[in-house]
Amino acid sequence: MALDSTERFSSRVDNYVQYRPSYPAEAIDLLRERCGLGRGSAVADLGSGTGILTALLLDAGARVFAVEPNPGMRGAAERLLGGRGGFVSVAGTAEASTLEAHSVGLVVAGQAFHWFEPGRARREAVRILAAGGWAALLWNEPPEEPTPFLTDYDALLRRHAPEYERVRSLRAQDQGIGEFFGGAPRQAVFANRQVFDLAGLQGRLMSSSYAPEPGEPQHEPLIEGLRQVFERHQDGGKVVFPYRTLVFYGQP
Repeated sequence: MALDSTERFSSRVDNYVQYRPSYPAEAIDLLRERCGLGRGSAVADLGSGTGILTALLLDAGARVFAVEPNPGMRGAAERLLGGRGGFVSVAGTAEASTLEAHSVGLVVAGQAFHWFEPGRARREAVRILAAGGWAALLWNEPPEEPTPFLTDYDALLRRHAPEYERVRSLRAQDQGIGEFFGGAPRQAVFANRQVFDLAGLQGRLMSSSYAPEPGEPQHEPLIEGLRQVFERHQDGGKVVFPYRTLVFYGQP
């Protein structure tokens, strides 16, 4: 499978909607305090997927242009958010959003930037931002000190998910981030977490683009290994899946 986000999540939409993490309130507060997010502000959410970040921006009172190239993910966001005031679904990309020039005050990307071409995405962000506008990139990443559960989970993926290392290497790269912002942006880090039973943990795993799907040779060994990891680390039938939420922000 090519490392192309446009279609690679199409078969994973339902799991993505149910099991992907959201972003902590502190991250949204940062966008309010530093990046101009507020009631009535216009925001472009590039690579908006199923609308996880879009929903939080709508909660803040923004008018959100949710720009997503994948029809399945865009359709899921439309089903979930289509009845909310301020939600505008856009079939576009980070590099060609179709939005009008200087039409938004804030450009964001949540968990999607590593699929962008940084130079072209920067040019598009500068084109659609109003004077003095801001940009912010958000990721939910593993904590710097992994828990025993995450150590076992990581080892499982290395054994049974052939694409895991390639996709993991794309995440939060300093060079691409610097190219997008035109220099080193400001950065903030917040704690985040999810709590899963076994079914939820399997859904979280299968929402990832690198997880082998049913019918692929490594799928059954992966799922069996996941059951074993869960049993080793569960407490009261649940495991904690921790993250650190990274926010890079500035005025490109």
